[in-house]
Amino acid sequence: MSATRRQILSRTGASVAGIAFSGALSELFTGSASAAGRGGYGPLVPDPAGLLDLPRGFRYTVLSRQGDPLRSGEGLVPSNPDGMGAFTGRRGRVHLVRNHENRVTGAIGVPVVQGLTYDPAAKGGCTALALDARNDVLGERVALAGTAVNCAGGPTPWDTWLTCEETEDRAGTNGYTKDHGYVFEVDGADPHRTGAVPLTAMGRFQHEAVALDPRNGIVYETEDAFDRPFGLFYRFLPERPLGGTGSLRAGGALEAMRVPGAPDLSLIQETGASFGGVEWVPVPDPLATRTPIRLQDFGPRGITHAQKLEGCYWGGRAVYFVSSFARAADGSAGTHFGQVWKYEPHRRRLTLVVVFGPGTDIRLPGESPDNICLAPHGGLMVCEDGGGAQYVYGLTRHGEVYAMARGAQNTGTPEDPEWGEFAGVTFAPDGRTMYVNCYRPGTTFAVTGPWH
Repeated sequence: MSATRRQILSRTGASVAGIAFSGALSELFTGSASAAGRGGYGPLVPDPAGLLDLPRGFRYTVLSRQGDPLRSGEGLVPSNPDGMGAFTGRRGRVHLVRNHENRVTGAIGVPVVQGLTYDPAAKGGCTALALDARNDVLGERVALAGTAVNCAGGPTPWDTWLTCEETEDRAGTNGYTKDHGYVFEVDGADPHRTGAVPLTAMGRFQHEAVALDPRNGIVYETEDAFDRPFGLFYRFLPERPLGGTGSLRAGGALEAMRVPGAPDLSLIQETGASFGGVEWVPVPDPLATRTPIRLQDFGPRGITHAQKLEGCYWGGRAVYFVSSFARAADGSAGTHFGQVWKYEPHRRRLTLVVVFGPGTDIRLPGESPDNICLAPHGGLMVCEDGGGAQYVYGLTRHGEVYAMARGAQNTGTPEDPEWGEFAGVTFAPDGRTMYVNCYRPGTTFAVTGPWH
């Protein structure tokens, strides 16, 4: 069931980078379009404005840039845009909800707004853009403030965004007045409807992303822990599944994944490797009142860890999640340049679907998959987070890799690194526009063109 395919991207204008994928790639695209399209859209054309290189026939619109005034008059567009979701609004509008991964050192924090602020000492949160059918910006406002290090998240079936704090700092740390490490629900159309309420039952840890099973409301969560022991893969069983906006506040049970025979997922290097009988173990203390969850006592059989658990999405009857990289030098049991795992709840089976390297033209382990999304026209979009030129790559079902976008080169100073990573790739509900963020300097783009 496995095959290896490789493409050096010189013909797409990305001669300095290459990615090799090994795995049963068709598995990734369950629930998307045919994913059988041609291998990309041709060479990238240098942008005269020096912002975003795209294939011929595609164009971009800058929707928002950090430091510009928010249209609501609440302050400035915050820095460090990261994960993002796009939702259907009335009269053809799109509501774009955008994370801001600001730490206390963030250049421009999310403005404090009454009724939308959790901890006034924290600079992270979300902003929301309202767009018309032509991607003209009709409004831009604060949707959540006073949270910390909002990295990724995931959509709900009722068109709200779950934004995740990638930290577990307590009150009194870094000047914070409240504990952090939670998931928050955000309504981009009406932020005051969701407010600034942490979903505490979903756990307090270094969240990365979430994916919700639309059949039963179970929420899967990744943990991007920075030190040993590394993060866990969780599921949250809500008391009120699929109950609509606010239902996740009703509480539920948090469990962590135990894979028999795989205490560390980085040990697994062979695509197609599959583990049945996956177990879910109740988390002893979801609020981590004394001990981080990954350090808690899960019994004599322990629990399964993995380094850099990041992107997460639901497709077909399975949840997929990314381990961006693992390094033995950091304490992982093995080294890889990125994995995509598939968990099938109905079979209690975990399968390694795709491996990114080693043995590729990627020079650094950091040049690895981060945010991912299914493209409505087929295939997968992958945001790169590493050194050197930064790309949004496309991946077809047949293993063809192509460059979809390349970011601008900056000054290369410590305050303005040479290249800014991409994040938050997502598509409009009608599939006609791809939205993506450049992390630094913070810029949100809308990309349109001849999608196939």
